[in-house]
Amino acid sequence: MLRQLTKQLCRVADLGKATIRRTISTTNSLRNEKSQEEEKSIIVDKDKNITMIGINRPQHRNAINAQTAAKLCDAFRDFEADETSPIAVLYGVGGSFCSGFDILEMATNDEGKVSMEMLMMPEGSVGPTRRHIQKPVVCGINGYCVANGLELALMCDLRIMEESAVLGFFNRRFGVPVIDGGTVRLPAMIGFARALDLILTGRQVGAEEAHAIGLVNRIVPTGNSLIKALEMAHALAKFPQSALNHDRNSLYSSVFDAANFQQAIQNEIMYTSRDIIDQMKDGIKWFNQTFKEDNCESWLKREKSMADWDDEQVAEAAAKIEAEKQAQDRARIETEKKLKEEKEKKKAEKKKKPEEKPQESEIPPKE
Repeated sequence: MLRQLTKQLCRVADLGKATIRRTISTTNSLRNEKSQEEEKSIIVDKDKNITMIGINRPQHRNAINAQTAAKLCDAFRDFEADETSPIAVLYGVGGSFCSGFDILEMATNDEGKVSMEMLMMPEGSVGPTRRHIQKPVVCGINGYCVANGLELALMCDLRIMEESAVLGFFNRRFGVPVIDGGTVRLPAMIGFARALDLILTGRQVGAEEAHAIGLVNRIVPTGNSLIKALEMAHALAKFPQSALNHDRNSLYSSVFDAANFQQAIQNEIMYTSRDIIDQMKDGIKWFNQTFKEDNCESWLKREKSMADWDDEQVAEAAAKIEAEKQAQDRARIETEKKLKEEKEKKKAEKKKKPEEKPQESEIPPKE
């Protein structure tokens, strides 16, 4: 009896140890998966000379926690320091661009006390939203671009939005304020009254309305935001960058720095550097070599195609669209021609058919 009891106790102890080992193994596995997930939360890649920065937390609809925000700031600093890359593209991996700050990580304990350190990070709670990026950034918006994620999109210079994407300050319903530059950038882009509408109501904004009020620059089919953002980035990268950045900085200065018109004009002149003058001389030299000098209207007649400025993929896409349009036009003309021929044929047959005379009545007339 004692031996049986001892054996049963040993079995229970062994089962307990095995369960503990499995629990520890599972916990370590989950920790490792989470650690690997956080390591890849920001993806940085290159497409030729374009820097691609991707937010990679699709299981959280690309909500950004403190660690991801720090990595995003590092990615933009590296881009600004990279002299070989003139333009960056910011996008979201998976079905959404960014759903704002990860609210689940805003509480420091079970009582739900908000960590002010996370909200008051020097560069911004979801990335470098509280400073001016030194080079142009194009943003590809898909899925949800809401709350602080919308402020992250406003940080970019140009926004390409998919037709099914959704914008909005959804943080309004949770009592989270707009603290990543949204109250500064939005009224400058769409006007004070419209900015008040979007920020105070926190309502949803679709692609058509966003484009109509100037919140986004292009609307593209669902699934095409990244490729179209890359196409625009490549097109911008082919221009002389010193002059492009001069004009960009002057625009930002006139909106955010200048106290009056005269100061804005002065800033525009002061931003002109020796490098810009040299590039302008090169541009004038190229112009004179490219166009005829004996005709004052020769600049209207290019000897080279304007497609030289565009990326090959853009030219191919445009040619494909044009070919499809021409095919549709040919099919329409052919259909109209057939309908016309059938109509004329029916008219001809109707004319050839003899008119039937009415039959005389067989009933004899009354006397």
